[in-house]
Amino acid sequence: MDTITRKTMLYKTNVEYGDYVINHIQGCSHGCLYPCYAFLMARRFGIVKKYDEWCKPKIVSNALELLDKEIPKCKKNIKTVHLCFSTDPFMYNQDMVGNMSLNIIKKLNENDIACTVLTKGVLPKELACFSKNNIYGISLITLDKKYTKDIEPGASDCISRIESLKELHNKGYKTWISIEPYPTPNLKEQNLLDILNEISFTNKIIFGRTNYNKQISTFTDNKAFYNEQVSILIQFCNNNNIDYHIKNGTFTD
Repeated sequence: MDTITRKTMLYKTNVEYGDYVINHIQGCSHGCLYPCYAFLMARRFGIVKKYDEWCKPKIVSNALELLDKEIPKCKKNIKTVHLCFSTDPFMYNQDMVGNMSLNIIKKLNENDIACTVLTKGVLPKELACFSKNNIYGISLITLDKKYTKDIEPGASDCISRIESLKELHNKGYKTWISIEPYPTPNLKEQNLLDILNEISFTNKIIFGRTNYNKQISTFTDNKAFYNEQVSILIQFCNNNNIDYHIKNGTFTD
């Protein structure tokens, strides 16, 4: 895998449910086609030119060295560090990325900093050796294997994701699931309750609509559709004692 270096590693995020973030890889081999917001931004700012380039990730080779310098400066202000918003810490079949992510989590935990993790890969068993303050999560928008392969071509299958998360949950870790970007029926006809019943063990669910996709606007009453899905999710979470967060713009008054 190609490498790059950076001047900084930790940064404060403006994402509504985030704190500090680390993105120690540029690009992502999952190649999600929603389209991927991170790819759109990277292309807009000239970081990459084409989708194929984005799908060949480059690891930040000096990430651990930067953390050694930045942790003492930022530690008192950090509640959690999230891995990651513009890439994936456990890219499927990318061992170099996964090993770097494990080393980063270890270093942060050794400094009494908790981590939150989100992946479309498989959460490794080694995560069970780290701080119980860590919170582990997966992205999941469908249970359909074919649709997963079509829309997230390089990611792991949905069942493997769920199983790896459930294993960590059963070992006493808090877990969460991001159901975003959830598709309208013209993209994928499915029942949200089927997904929710499969993940009823988790502690928290984040739900968000699909954006930046012209097909969404062609679906009649897409606002009403998302309002209905939000109502279904809230009722399910209340009935199952699950925390939830609805992303801005998903529910329309």
